[in-house]
Amino acid sequence: MRQVLASSWALLLGIGLLMIGNGLQASLMGVRGSLEGFSTFELSLVTSAYFLGFLGGSRATPEMIRRVGHVRVFAALGSFISAVLILFPTVTEPWAWTILRVVIGFCFSGVYVTAESWLNNAATNETRGQTLSMYMVVQMMGIIAAQMILGAGDPGGFVIFIIPSVLVSIAFAPILLSISPTPAFGTTKAMKLTELFHASPLSFVGMTLMGGVFASIFGMSSVYASEIGMEVREVSIFVASFFVGSLVMQYPIGWVSDRMDRRQLIMVVAAVGGVFALGGYFLADSFLVLIVVAFAIGGSANPLYSLLIAYLNDYMEPDDMAAASGGLIFLNGLGAIVGPLLTGYLMGQLGNHIFWLFNATLMLAVAAYSLYRMTQRPATPVDETVAYVGVMPTSSLVAVEAAQEWAHEQSEAEEEQQAI
Repeated sequence: MRQVLASSWALLLGIGLLMIGNGLQASLMGVRGSLEGFSTFELSLVTSAYFLGFLGGSRATPEMIRRVGHVRVFAALGSFISAVLILFPTVTEPWAWTILRVVIGFCFSGVYVTAESWLNNAATNETRGQTLSMYMVVQMMGIIAAQMILGAGDPGGFVIFIIPSVLVSIAFAPILLSISPTPAFGTTKAMKLTELFHASPLSFVGMTLMGGVFASIFGMSSVYASEIGMEVREVSIFVASFFVGSLVMQYPIGWVSDRMDRRQLIMVVAAVGGVFALGGYFLADSFLVLIVVAFAIGGSANPLYSLLIAYLNDYMEPDDMAAASGGLIFLNGLGAIVGPLLTGYLMGQLGNHIFWLFNATLMLAVAAYSLYRMTQRPATPVDETVAYVGVMPTSSLVAVEAAQEWAHEQSEAEEEQQAI
């Protein structure tokens, strides 16, 4: 761990500051939007716009990097992020926020691609696993810290928007001034979605549905909390609980996944998340209950993202894993775009607590489909599965590819050890 920090501290610090800025603006949109009188559907448009931009950025950034280089792309996109964050409180109109969120989603996606390229290039085969784990922890801690800043600030003012702008601007300094060389950027061959579905229908369907769940957690949870009358401090604790749950549960779920049929674990984890979401729907009057529910859903939803990627890799050749993951990230992005729109519309028509019922439906659907798939295909022997590694839905394809490379290396090392 000391070696990882020595070689990558600047990158990790910069990424941590970026995540604080991103996590703060995501929650701030819901709180400030409610104060401005935006409807739940208008706020769902603002939320979906971010994921639309994020998906577009993940597709366009590699070509931008190949044309002008990492440094120019990183600096240009970072400047746009800082500018957009300051513009939000100056034009408090739903249509303006929607456009700005497309821009900021595009830019954050490109920044993640660039920063993760540097981080992966700085890691060695011996330190890649620890580097990825540290990266995931930094991501989670950044989002959690952002909620604490939200709880201490005034969402109705201007200063709270300046803070993420400053943090994002400062984040570029340790990354751009680090001694890490500019990494090479390769091209990943695309995989047709039909091929992806035939390889793993469960990962295909599950990742699409979980995109909707993650978008609700990342964007609509603050909208829900504000609409039911939580104070700003309560909103910050509520939203942070989702990511604390993810941080706490990622390792134990990953440890179990390497020792059993992953479909069974996907079914159980999704079912637990769905049941707790139902609890939130029926017991929404208790703030303490909602905190527990948020912790449980976060502890289920984010590990499921990694589980579905790991399960797909069990059926892929190493050379095809990157292309397959690119397809899964695309599906997750589609789910993240559509999910908030449905959530916001249903909340407006049927009441705010539909937020829980919507997420319960998606997670229970993943559990049910997992059970169905267990009747259609025999389980892969545990000793033939690829090692699990935790990644966040906010990560780009670069981090996912690095995780797969490490997982494949671990599996090969275990096979060699068993053969001795």
